[in-house]
Amino acid sequence: MAYNERLADRIRAVLDGTPDMTAKEMFGGICFMVGGKMACGVVKDDLLLRLDPDEGDRAIEEPHVRLMDFTGRPMRGLLYIAPAGVKTDAALRKWVTRSVAYAKSLPAKKARKKK
Repeated sequence: MAYNERLADRIRAVLDGTPDMTAKEMFGGICFMVGGKMACGVVKDDLLLRLDPDEGDRAIEEPHVRLMDFTGRPMRGLLYIAPAGVKTDAALRKWVTRSVAYAKSLPAKKARKKK
């Protein structure tokens, strides 16, 4: 997979100690899940972020932020942050912390029925 491993390592450092955090290859990159829900990840050189849709609508106005358009149909709350927007550890921590808070706020998934 071709994604920025250095950015992924920086995200891992921010998430270090986060309970129930896992990583999963998705969207041609890597995503970090908290409690089984996607919080953030890396696609190519961009930070992929999941926020509350209303918060995402406000975040799109910030520099270096654009809607995730992976499928050609943008989804509210899924954003790309360009490398310039996460140059510093403080900036990365700000975004990742917001995404983790949203993932933690989501209700638990219902168990799937076994076939």
